[in-house]
Amino acid sequence: MIFDIKMDFTRKARFVAGGHVTDPTSNLTYSSVVARDSIRLAFLIAALNDLEVLGGDISNAYLQAPTKEKVHTICGPEFGHQLQGRFAIICRALYGLKSSGAAWHSSFAGTLNDLGFMSSLADPDVWMQPANKRNGSPYYEYIFVYVDDLLVISESPKRILQGINQVYRMKEGSIAIPELYLGAQIKQFRFPDRPNEISWSMSAE
Repeated sequence: MIFDIKMDFTRKARFVAGGHVTDPTSNLTYSSVVARDSIRLAFLIAALNDLEVLGGDISNAYLQAPTKEKVHTICGPEFGHQLQGRFAIICRALYGLKSSGAAWHSSFAGTLNDLGFMSSLADPDVWMQPANKRNGSPYYEYIFVYVDDLLVISESPKRILQGINQVYRMKEGSIAIPELYLGAQIKQFRFPDRPNEISWSMSAE
């Protein structure tokens, strides 16, 4: 059991596998995340194109991806009397395994491809697809991915997040206008001389 305090001072606990005692895997274990510069550009794109911004958090992301390692464990008393002492084959990308990050990244990338999004050449964790606004003008919808934390820029971002929620369970109440992302405080505001335009700020406050 690992206990942690997140950047917003919320507490978290999770069971993890002992990846340090498993054999090195032959599979690629590197997993990228969206760059902070890309996030700053996300809010610029949203403000310039009058698009909505919503965030979302996928619940227990790693556990929703198949593992790429061949690992097992011996069941302890917590598995119940009938299973105690038996071997259990691990088929999900448990936290702590060497390849779990890459397994989740690959699985989620496949889902985004299925939803019609393509990865940006400049940042592989920025996903985009062409769309049309209600007035007919063309634009791009964006999904910015930091492991399991999503930022969606679109005229209707809730529709996109609900589509992802059909495949992966989102944390309850996580689909909302972001107030914190990658440790930065997010705020939206309007200038007095431009009341119809939403502006965004990122702060380390």
